[in-house]
Amino acid sequence: MQETLNKIKDLVESNKVVLFMKGDAKFPLCGFSGRAAKILSLCGVKDFVTVNILEDDEIRQGIKEYSEWPTIPQLYVNGEFIGGSDIMAEMYQSGELQDLLQS
Repeated sequence: MQETLNKIKDLVESNKVVLFMKGDAKFPLCGFSGRAAKILSLCGVKDFVTVNILEDDEIRQGIKEYSEWPTIPQLYVNGEFIGGSDIMAEMYQSGELQDLLQS
């Protein structure tokens, strides 16, 4: 598991925006993941990394341990865990997410 956590840490720290989700931005495989990808698109984010947790069970379990957050999707910006689609939606509506993504 430590190897998986290190892999997740490398992904999160080496990319500005990372979304752990079911599916990918072009073909989300659940409504919450689709909503999260759409919110990033609405914020003008064109270049972000998606990690399909359905392709790797170790990542699927490891990301929950890494973030101490039980659900998917999970958004990371500048190495920091932001939250899932509900938190993203709240931050988008307040403008906080756009500010964070532009910094």
